[in-house]
Amino acid sequence: MTGGVRTLRTLMNNGHGTAEPRPFSPPWWARNAHLQTIFGSVKIRALGRNRMMAHAGERIINAGNGVRLQGYSSVHNGSDPRGLVLLLHGWEGSAHSTYILHTGNYLFERGLNVFRLNLRDHGASHALNRGLFHGALLDEVVTAASNIAASAGTTDFYIVGFSLGGNFALRIAAHPSSRNIENLRHVVCISPLLDPLKSTVAVDRGPRIYRHYFMKKWKRSLKIKQDCFPGEYDFTAIRRLPTILDMTELLVRHYTDFPDYREYFNEYTIRHWDLTTVLRPVTIVASQDDPVIPPEDYHELRHNSMLSILMQPFGGHCGFLDPFPFGCWYERLLSDCIVTAGKMTVSHRARGS
Repeated sequence: MTGGVRTLRTLMNNGHGTAEPRPFSPPWWARNAHLQTIFGSVKIRALGRNRMMAHAGERIINAGNGVRLQGYSSVHNGSDPRGLVLLLHGWEGSAHSTYILHTGNYLFERGLNVFRLNLRDHGASHALNRGLFHGALLDEVVTAASNIAASAGTTDFYIVGFSLGGNFALRIAAHPSSRNIENLRHVVCISPLLDPLKSTVAVDRGPRIYRHYFMKKWKRSLKIKQDCFPGEYDFTAIRRLPTILDMTELLVRHYTDFPDYREYFNEYTIRHWDLTTVLRPVTIVASQDDPVIPPEDYHELRHNSMLSILMQPFGGHCGFLDPFPFGCWYERLLSDCIVTAGKMTVSHRARGS
């Protein structure tokens, strides 16, 4: 096998899960990629009782070099947790995005502590740092993840990232500093971004609803940042541009050290050689019908004994809803991965005692 795409059976036989889960196979009427993608973020999915939110408290995390990142910690008081899960949202999402709240609550109700981190300038964090967010700011997310993991002591630590958050999660797993996160057991990436240039073009040229969604949220975010630091930023011209690529090009030239958008995107594009240093189990969940990420990008990731890719025929982008729209296939997979990792930790500790 020259590629990194494996079957569900291969994943489970490598000890990355407890039993072979069924492939994602929703009823025919729920298989449309756009339906899956859009409903993954519809707020109705996060309505109702949420125990994770009831136990949540805001935390400001030291991310190094004076950078502070906002997050929310949900802890089981008075009992030993099965682990701590760090959730990383997608671009222009936040710790309060529907998929974060839904998955976080699912895991919390199964005995796990949950930390929902806002990337810089996401959620309500624009005023925390003078510098502007961009996708190449890896070191601060690595530092934040390390500090969050350290706060758990010897408790097993897991990272789950979505879309751009999945891109960050993959880069954390491959980063040399991840060796120092001794309690990191597994990294799971849902529809992770691999090539930001391809995905930006896909959104700009795809169905208008996606471009409108992201541009509206990004322009709003830039306006908030400008209001927080009026003497530092003026995004008036950028916010008038018609596409995400046009906005990116002008922003990169005016507010980063990159000469152009190609150099910027290249900085956080993930290629097969970028993952050769991964030392902990990593699982990628992706779909053939993702409207944002070309499936061939995943096929170009070469074999790595620590990397498993679950490529599904359906699921859209960060969808995988079944039973539609409130159930979620990858949440059950996450639970299996964590159960197995926990059993392996107990086994290793028993052999070492």
